[in-house]
Amino acid sequence: MRRDGTRLVVSGPVTLANVAQVLAEGARELSTGARTVDLGEVTEIDSSLLAAMLAWMREARRTGVEIGFERLPEGLVTIARLYGVDGLVAGPGARH
Repeated sequence: MRRDGTRLVVSGPVTLANVAQVLAEGARELSTGARTVDLGEVTEIDSSLLAAMLAWMREARRTGVEIGFERLPEGLVTIARLYGVDGLVAGPGARH
């Protein structure tokens, strides 16, 4: 994970094995001004990535900030659709 201004780029796998670390690091970056989460460099996913995104969205809403997600992996869109939350996270430049 790396920060580029207000953009947070998540890279590598995001699975049950490392989601706690990704969640904590992402939350820290979002609390210090990151506003867009770019998922285009994520290499492996399971539903843990969706859970992390929903947690980040919940925290953003609680603190009154808007965050967005870009370059969602197709597998993530499929998982979100299966869980019925695709309207929350899918779409180009989705903002929350």
